[in-house]
Amino acid sequence: MKNTIEYKGYVGSVEFSQEDKMFFGKVMGIRPLISYEGESADELLEDFHSAVDDYLEMCEDEKIEPEKAYKGSFNVRISPELHKKAVISAMANQESLNSFVEKSIEMAVSGS
Repeated sequence: MKNTIEYKGYVGSVEFSQEDKMFFGKVMGIRPLISYEGESADELLEDFHSAVDDYLEMCEDEKIEPEKAYKGSFNVRISPELHKKAVISAMANQESLNSFVEKSIEMAVSGS
């Protein structure tokens, strides 16, 4: 079972409250809080879609750019020794550090 849902480029979490007998979640990776809920999977999806649509409409009305998650750049803090090893490995393969890190992450998330 997947614990995320996607709509218009936004990824949302899926959680369940046994106490309330409700599914709920929030859009991940952006600063504005966009939350949604439902008593069933269908209701959760419907409320998620409505919440994203409402956010995009509000941004349009206020003439502001909607935040997008996962823009493709992020800062990573690692030890100086690991940084050095990564640079040396990248240079040994005649590639940039960015390319080396991208390939390493791709391998890690694809299970290869």
